[in-house]
Amino acid sequence: MQAGSPLTRSIDNGVAVATDIAAPAAVDVAVVGAGVIGLSIAWRLALRGLSVAVFERATAGAGASLAATGMLAAAAEHEPGCHDLLALALESQRQWPQFRAALEAQSGRDIDFREGGTLVVALGRDEVERLRFRHDLHRRCGLPTRWLSGPEVRAMEPALRPSVAAGLYCTDDHQVDPRLVMAALRAAYVAAGGLLFEHCAVTGVDLEGGRVAGLATGRGSCRAPTVVLTAGAWTGDLLPPNLTVPVRPLKGQALAVRATPDTGTLAHIVWTEQIHMAPKSDGRLIVGATVEERGFDDAITAGGLLALLEGAHRAFPAIEEMAIEAVWTGFRPSSIDDAPILGATSIPGLALATGHHRNGYLLAPATAFAMEALITDGALPAVAQPFGLDRFEGAAARRQPTPFTAPLAGEGTEGAEYETGIST
Repeated sequence: MQAGSPLTRSIDNGVAVATDIAAPAAVDVAVVGAGVIGLSIAWRLALRGLSVAVFERATAGAGASLAATGMLAAAAEHEPGCHDLLALALESQRQWPQFRAALEAQSGRDIDFREGGTLVVALGRDEVERLRFRHDLHRRCGLPTRWLSGPEVRAMEPALRPSVAAGLYCTDDHQVDPRLVMAALRAAYVAAGGLLFEHCAVTGVDLEGGRVAGLATGRGSCRAPTVVLTAGAWTGDLLPPNLTVPVRPLKGQALAVRATPDTGTLAHIVWTEQIHMAPKSDGRLIVGATVEERGFDDAITAGGLLALLEGAHRAFPAIEEMAIEAVWTGFRPSSIDDAPILGATSIPGLALATGHHRNGYLLAPATAFAMEALITDGALPAVAQPFGLDRFEGAAARRQPTPFTAPLAGEGTEGAEYETGIST
């Protein structure tokens, strides 16, 4: 890679980050957006020996990734009719232990991967039938979900309200700590040779002859034959003319409370019909999250916090004794069908990985491996192919997947397999 000017680096929380004004003159792949999806993809590509630069308008994770809870909940998140998404989620959930091992090994950082499973509970008799419907759906899909009576739920989580009526135990739904994952991804990506440009807004995608030529940024132009847009809810701001992506911001408010030996905490992630609660190893309990169609309104509202606190207290009375440590908002990147948008676009060299809704952490491994396969081998793996942008064009306009047209496709791929996927 040739640099536009001598590249300086600073140490930010133990991670070397590019801080000079000039963007690199040229890289193999330019990634726009340093959230969990963007950094996961960039890390995988850097491990394959490609020169990669990630451009982030704020700081890594500042969009949705650091506002998330970190749930890896393929079963708890499953909705009727989402069979393709369930297949992708289960594949990604299967990949998470290997992804975690490689990430922790290269970064030298723990990500608080917790395998206790997830409890989805009915707090009153009127909620039991809706929970039974969900359990039946899980059984039809072959998910290893176990029905629990009220006393069985209390045996697993004694601090829940005594009136809890029933529950589902999703044994394979686990969690990570988003703050630790983002720190590990930054460290692993840079250790693999990647360049991270924070506070460096991308102002446009450069085209030449109808295909991608690079990016225009606040620190100058960067030539790249392949550009991957992973800007979450902001993806639409970066698109060339005549290309649209149906992704919108879906606002969520969340809060963290601090457990003490006197209050105790939860052993599992607990979902109710109103909220979810996720205990972290550092003593925090995350309570999330509202779902609001408010655009990019980042206000923390009394009504939002009231809904979270009332929902949490209804299930877990001890929360009233816990100190509130933080409150925040985030913007889920949600497509019109709540599924991710992955793969090539009509512009050669331009790819998308966006629209992950509230499943960014769950889908990070599968997305990273899928985009790695697209860029290095020319095509998405089968499990990711239903999530192309062309699905919004209607059944008549859909076509068989075609090879990705970046010049890099097929180069430097010896010994790489999607199935194993991880290099350390």
